[in-house]
Amino acid sequence: MLYTRKGDNGTTKTFGCDQRISKSSSIAEALGSLDETNSFLGLARAKTAGMSFKTALGEIKFTDVVLEVQQNLFIVQAEVAGATLTITTDKIKNIENIVDEIEKVLPPIKTFFLSGATELSATFDFARTLSRRAERRVVAAKEEGKITLSAETMTYLNRLSSLLYALARISSHIDGAEEIKPDYK
Repeated sequence: MLYTRKGDNGTTKTFGCDQRISKSSSIAEALGSLDETNSFLGLARAKTAGMSFKTALGEIKFTDVVLEVQQNLFIVQAEVAGATLTITTDKIKNIENIVDEIEKVLPPIKTFFLSGATELSATFDFARTLSRRAERRVVAAKEEGKITLSAETMTYLNRLSSLLYALARISSHIDGAEEIKPDYK
């Protein structure tokens, strides 16, 4: 059944918790922001079908990277909801390796760039902003003492936006699109 009527009064329940919480609580906000990020990454994954880029690590398929992130975000959501699952250091290292390999291909960053060099890069850039908001919401719930999270999960959330920015830049680079700097005029 797609509806239970249990949340009609503005409350919800998290994993392993017998009490209901407000849908506007910091925990619900964090979970919702993570869910938004994951859902939007589904759009990014659909747009990258069959696309890849070559690195010293070999050929990397966009869909594989995004799918792994989506799976990992479910682990983060479970931890935020109270499960004993957590992100491992291997998952952080994997993101770092991909970002490092992408950076070897691209010109160094010396300025900000305007989003939208290509549709795909704009998609990844928007996913980056969603991931940053999700990170802020998770940090807020943690700072309020509503949740406890592993250091690895916090690090993963911080690295995620770097990965999405790298994917935005490499997708523009593959298409030969120019990265436009803001002119501040």
